[in-house]
Amino acid sequence: MSLELVLLIGALVLLAAVVVAKLGDRLGLPALLLFLALGVVLQVVGARLDPPFNLTDGQLAHDLGFAALIFILIEGGLSTRWEDIKSAIMPAVLLASGGVLLGIVVQASFGRLVLGLPIAVAVLVAAIMTPTDSAAVFSVLRHVPIPARLRSVLEGESGLNDAPAVLLTIAATHLAMGTEEIGLGLLVTGAEILGELIGGIALGVAFGAVGVFILRQVALPSSGLYPLASIGWAIVAYGLGSLAHVSGFAAVYTCAVVLGNGKLPHRHATRSFAEGVGWVAQIGLFVMLGLLSDVTRITWRDVGVAIAGGLFLTFVVRPLTVLVCTAGVGLGRREKLFLSWGGLRGAVPIILATIPMAMGLSNANSVFDLTFVAVIVLTILNGPTLPWVANKLGLMGEPDELDIEVAPLEQIEAVMVQIRVAADSQLHGVAVRELRLPTNTSVSLIIRGDQMFAPHGRDLIKSGDQILIVTPSAQRAQVEHRLKLVGRAGRLASWAQAGRRWLEAEEVS
Repeated sequence: MSLELVLLIGALVLLAAVVVAKLGDRLGLPALLLFLALGVVLQVVGARLDPPFNLTDGQLAHDLGFAALIFILIEGGLSTRWEDIKSAIMPAVLLASGGVLLGIVVQASFGRLVLGLPIAVAVLVAAIMTPTDSAAVFSVLRHVPIPARLRSVLEGESGLNDAPAVLLTIAATHLAMGTEEIGLGLLVTGAEILGELIGGIALGVAFGAVGVFILRQVALPSSGLYPLASIGWAIVAYGLGSLAHVSGFAAVYTCAVVLGNGKLPHRHATRSFAEGVGWVAQIGLFVMLGLLSDVTRITWRDVGVAIAGGLFLTFVVRPLTVLVCTAGVGLGRREKLFLSWGGLRGAVPIILATIPMAMGLSNANSVFDLTFVAVIVLTILNGPTLPWVANKLGLMGEPDELDIEVAPLEQIEAVMVQIRVAADSQLHGVAVRELRLPTNTSVSLIIRGDQMFAPHGRDLIKSGDQILIVTPSAQRAQVEHRLKLVGRAGRLASWAQAGRRWLEAEEVS
């Protein structure tokens, strides 16, 4: 397939996903589930093309899924406020570590004793399905105004439990392949989880602090480079974590949290850019996982086992792990009930299901199919009902976030003009009112060194100032012309311009 055709298909899929997201928002359905459905449709249609357009490489899907998850964690970390998450660290870490281990034990017991799965398959499916999903949590909670600490517990848990889940899934796959003993292997894995999680968090915090120091000192030539630098720095934290044999996922998430709270230049632009990248990662991730699925091979038995396991996970395993792991951390009964219902599953379990495929497990396709169906069932069950549950528990509040947008200000057809006063500019010493800017134009802010203030008409402009001016889009050219005129001729620019025009008229006459 040619590169041009691949780019065309990719662009069409992206546009279709944007339309699907809008449709899902109107219908109250999780957009991520609709992205997954879009991938399934592409898989069904692509399988009938000549040559077929599909995805069958489990290793490639595994690698692309992990890459997308990194960007999703970065977006979530950059948008997390430290004052919200600092009181949520303990329950989040407990749920991400001990909660995952406890959940696997209980879920695997149900799979073996009730559903009749082989012990190795029961442990593997439990390891895949127990962790919550950062993509689903970050996406759904954007629209649910719950207390900040509660949101941070769910987001922190989903950002930190990927590392334990990966290690446990690899160990369970070895168990299913007969290359590891269940007792000693999982015990060693438990010790590795604790060490890698602590090491990843420490690395992320330290590396993020260094990144904040560097990015605040370096003046980059364009504001658009700051988002790229922040995201690139967080990705380096993931790579260093992997090389140091600590949790790269924990490192990239905590590094992004530190960067997002580090008072970097152009923070809002960085968060907006990261949110866009996160959406692209989520769309690509779920569409890819839909492409990897093959709905024709899913049997009714698979559907029944997946539904039974998913319901047990939701109504028994999750409440039990929340009850145990949040004991003594200052959460009330209503908060614990919401945490029990808010353990959303999504892309992460399906990505984990690609690990057995990449490692060559003989029945990996069956494990993937069970996971795929269970994720769909739980997404339909938990996602749309989360606002209703929050409201019934009395946890739904007013949105506490301002909808901050960056210039241009499309909704009011205005732009924000930013100028820096050069050392030799005639703007130095000119009062704000002497600029004589067009009607409906406002000098909204002056930044002078480390200080900023909203100026009055009598305030004088000085060399080195940064001036922010809001003006209607139609008057932008007029404002720029006036500023350049005053910058060359000072406060008497109008008289100087009138004099030049008089001289030119005299010369012509």
